[in-house]
Amino acid sequence: MNRIHMEENKEMKVKVLKNGPYQITGKIPLDQLKLVPNAKEFPLFYEKVKDYSEQATCYLCRCGKSKNKPFCDGSHNPDFDGAETAGHKAYEEMADVMEGKYDLNLLDAVELCAHARFCNVKSGVWNLIQHGFTEETREWVKQECADCPSGRLTVITKEGKVLEPDLPQEISILEDIAVESHGPIWVKGGIPIEDEKGKIYPIRNRVTLCRCGKSKNKPFCDGLHMKNKGELKEADLKVEE
Repeated sequence: MNRIHMEENKEMKVKVLKNGPYQITGKIPLDQLKLVPNAKEFPLFYEKVKDYSEQATCYLCRCGKSKNKPFCDGSHNPDFDGAETAGHKAYEEMADVMEGKYDLNLLDAVELCAHARFCNVKSGVWNLIQHGFTEETREWVKQECADCPSGRLTVITKEGKVLEPDLPQEISILEDIAVESHGPIWVKGGIPIEDEKGKIYPIRNRVTLCRCGKSKNKPFCDGLHMKNKGELKEADLKVEE
């Protein structure tokens, strides 16, 4: 985990407000990324679309109805139930271990899946980890797991060393171009997330928060935004010069 980042920026925090937005404090850098897909609609990499101006405090929509996304504009969905249903288990408690054939194993916490689909670019990371693979595909395993925004998938060596990507403390709004859907809020670098009662969720390097209002694992994304296909057009995104 990025302990250095966490110690340097103790004021940074995401607070889940009861039936309201996410309160972001501590001048956390905020940007917008689109998932750039291949011909089969699987994302290959992230491309920055824009940077938002830095604010000491801001509020991000989590019901999906704001006309000023990603920010809350006060027009809350009256049918939105923001009750948090996720537990406070640590990643290690959620993850199963898949034994690899050679020097790598895979940690897989299924309940964290945000359906970003990086894991399927090269015939499935599960297939690659269980069968013999070349140095090239070995690197694909590490990259596909590192690109998983929710942190569902993590590579670990047979000796127990976790190969976690070094991420900056920042928040990215994900836009899934291939399926024309607004993706989740990607919280990176061990930024604390506090529930509506003031309890901090176990701190992780990679977290995806729901912003469509439909997740059954609030405040975390569970991929149900994928049912909103057709809401987003690439023309809606304007890359900053």
